[in-house]
Amino acid sequence: MRPRVLDHGYRRGTKLLFAMVRLFSGHPMPDAAKLVFYRPEFYGERAKAFTHEAMRGPSDWSVADRELMAAYVSTVNDTAFCVGAHTATASRAYGDSAKVAAALADPDTAPLEEGLRATLRMLGTLVREGTVTADDMRAVLSTGVTPRQIEDALAVCAAFDLTDHLADAFDFEVLDVEGFDAGAKFLLRRGYR
Repeated sequence: MRPRVLDHGYRRGTKLLFAMVRLFSGHPMPDAAKLVFYRPEFYGERAKAFTHEAMRGPSDWSVADRELMAAYVSTVNDTAFCVGAHTATASRAYGDSAKVAAALADPDTAPLEEGLRATLRMLGTLVREGTVTADDMRAVLSTGVTPRQIEDALAVCAAFDLTDHLADAFDFEVLDVEGFDAGAKFLLRRGYR
């Protein structure tokens, strides 16, 4: 059941922002954004800062790679809103929706660099099983992925595993293709702030 908190309870300035977003984009404010504006001092500001750093901070992973990781974590969690949002964003960032679709369907056969493939496998294991082993990490490292890249991938995983669970708990509304594309343009231009 969708909690009413996503539709009510915002300050006047926030309501005005939502109306402006709808006016200029032609799309309502996505539920993920609504959630960070509700009690921002409790969840929103921290979540935005952490997610922005994970997704847009310095990293040897490209923005497209990190968006693909977010989409993959969301696919493993079967969270429709986040799959749609980050599939659209990764597709736009790579300029290759077929590559993203192939990676989400089966990273082992997708046209990916081996380090990214191994990292996606490891993230999938972590999300499904709640743990990874030293052997899982060695498999990723053996492809040339650095310990820092593993840390960056784990930060992406943490941000989107949490967001996926919130999206499911709050029954986020799944947008249409145009809505996800508008969100992807915004995320690539502004990030997660």
